[in-house]
Amino acid sequence: MTRELLRAMNDTLTHRGPDGEGYHSDGAVGLAMRRLKIIDIAGSDQPLANEDDSVKLVFNGEIYNFRELRQTLEGRGHRLQTEGDGETIVHLYEDYGADALRHLRGMFALALWDKRRGRLLLARDRFGQKPLYYYHDRRVFVFASEIKALLAHPDVPGASRFGADDGRALADYLSFGYVPAPDTAYAGIHMLEPAAWQQIDLDGKVESGRYWHMPDLAPPDPSAKAETCIGELRQQLEEAVKLRLVSDVPLGAFLSGGLDSSLIAALMVEQSNAAVKTFSIGFEGDDSFDETPYAEQVARHLGTEHTAFRVKADALELLPELVWHHDQPFADSSAIPTCLVSKLTREQVTVALTGDGGDELFAGYERFYAAALMRKLAIAPAPMLRGAASLLRRLPEGTGYYDPLKRARRFARAASQPLADAYFDLVGVFGAEQLAQISPAAATHRPNLERYLGASQLQPSHPPHPIVGLVAANMRSYLPDDLLIKADRCSMQASLEARAPFLDHVLAEYAATLPFNLKLRGATTKHILKQSARGLLPDDIIERKKHGFGVPLGAWLRRDMGLVRDMLLSRRARARGLLRMAAVERLISEHETGRRDHNRQLWALLTLEEWQRQFVDG
Repeated sequence: MTRELLRAMNDTLTHRGPDGEGYHSDGAVGLAMRRLKIIDIAGSDQPLANEDDSVKLVFNGEIYNFRELRQTLEGRGHRLQTEGDGETIVHLYEDYGADALRHLRGMFALALWDKRRGRLLLARDRFGQKPLYYYHDRRVFVFASEIKALLAHPDVPGASRFGADDGRALADYLSFGYVPAPDTAYAGIHMLEPAAWQQIDLDGKVESGRYWHMPDLAPPDPSAKAETCIGELRQQLEEAVKLRLVSDVPLGAFLSGGLDSSLIAALMVEQSNAAVKTFSIGFEGDDSFDETPYAEQVARHLGTEHTAFRVKADALELLPELVWHHDQPFADSSAIPTCLVSKLTREQVTVALTGDGGDELFAGYERFYAAALMRKLAIAPAPMLRGAASLLRRLPEGTGYYDPLKRARRFARAASQPLADAYFDLVGVFGAEQLAQISPAAATHRPNLERYLGASQLQPSHPPHPIVGLVAANMRSYLPDDLLIKADRCSMQASLEARAPFLDHVLAEYAATLPFNLKLRGATTKHILKQSARGLLPDDIIERKKHGFGVPLGAWLRRDMGLVRDMLLSRRARARGLLRMAAVERLISEHETGRRDHNRQLWALLTLEEWQRQFVDG
């Protein structure tokens, strides 16, 4: 593989590593990387190698237990040439082969070339915090951290799957707001799934497997008491944060004012000798989305060096940049604040700790309580619930974060369905009815929800109970395919490393053992996590109502409906033949007049159209 081709692919990823680059060519095999220097700044240039150069490694991420691993490896006689974390992977591979992955505690995507065996090993971390995509045909096997690097290879076609598979890919995207892994929006391009590895031999043989599985979540235990678990949980949290404070560059934390990010910041303050820098962001347009006052309250309580950004954002102006960095249509509008706060944070630090994963580990989303409430309402006739949803649909909706009519209508509509469909109706973008209206072809291939939920877990008689299955499904779907994709792309576009202590796999394994009723206790989400935060945070912050990281997109789009029309109803959009334009026009009209708040649906369509223009038309 030529150096010129490697460089062309590598140059598309400069934002992921502006501090350096590295290359290795060995006949038909080529490796390239971009480095963001965090640990061992003066050394650890990649590719990294073993003592005789027979093993070469490029990787993205951090290995948090590298000091412990170094000590063990040196005790076995290995000679390490750097002071960094990555070299431990090479020597572990010498001892354990692919089983080396089980020893790593961190976030990573890696490619390791074993010259003696003629074998390439690819792998991702347990939760999928770092991405890895690949394209494979009879001639080539190409891999990269982002799809745009694959598309720089002349043998990767990059053809769109939308419209080419009878609506399956479009159904996935319009339902979820993303294309679930291992699929992508491109024919032939796949994503390596979390905790997975793949070995490719020069003779064409390909093997794959998983080195870790999230343990089954513990069922409710009526006799369980939070008091008996708080001490151990606090210790696990402290260790997860402490491991992520290792850095040779400035480090800070995102602070929204919610429980998760506030708790991480509090534990950082406990374990840091220097002042902790924290960052929050707010937007003009609708105070119901602005959490900066709560973040400032927490910062004062903890004594952090806090910077609160308040910006007047333009969603449509940011759209091209967001699509470029995601490489695929991605409908989660919280990418807007994540992108902006990452850029502003990077002006002061290179690493930022986040609260990502707290809702997944401790049942923090309101939809879990909503699902539990739906089970209690199962005795109500479905036609009655559908009638209530229909009645509520006639009332005008506001664009505020806690708009009561919008929430009531959505709950009534979801409650009239089986639990699996109800859950995905709450988290999805286009429901079944909307999907049928906007794309009949896609509606015939509505996603297989049991892929995530497991049909047996949805039966009322199945122990422990269905809501536990929903939380597990959330970890297998929304966490890796939405939340962590967003976190990686938005931080990396700013050359900022985001670290998530809640996604420490040792902590996650412990959290899985906690009885479910200690997490969701009646209407109280994250009960045990709240109890563990007592004494570290003000009680009113601990008891705050759940508030997602969002923007007043509905109000912003109403301000720019002319631009929305120009894009979604353009000749180019009509010519694609993907959507029924009458249904698109209806969405626009209802949103513009204030009858309905369709900001999520319109943003999904805007993202889809912008992706077509950048990556398909171009």
